[in-house]
Amino acid sequence: MSDNFDNYTMMYNVEKEKNNEAKNILSSVYKSLKEKGYNPINQIVGYLLSGDPTYITSYNNARNLIRKLERDELLEELLKNYLETES
Repeated sequence: MSDNFDNYTMMYNVEKEKNNEAKNILSSVYKSLKEKGYNPINQIVGYLLSGDPTYITSYNNARNLIRKLERDELLEELLKNYLETES
């Protein structure tokens, strides 16, 4: 018995992987800030508003992680998740 896949199209969504990366980075940075005794929300907001990476601890490589993504990508992920959970 042979399956015929000629009538099917596989889809690959690069954007979803980028969103997962942003979510994972934000989660990791949040955890690192919390472990070091900072208020993670205030620190991340400070970084997003100013672009100054010193708002983010270097503990657990958090500062380098957050700089892997553009701030607009991080804001997009935050807004998307907020609106999806509020709907």
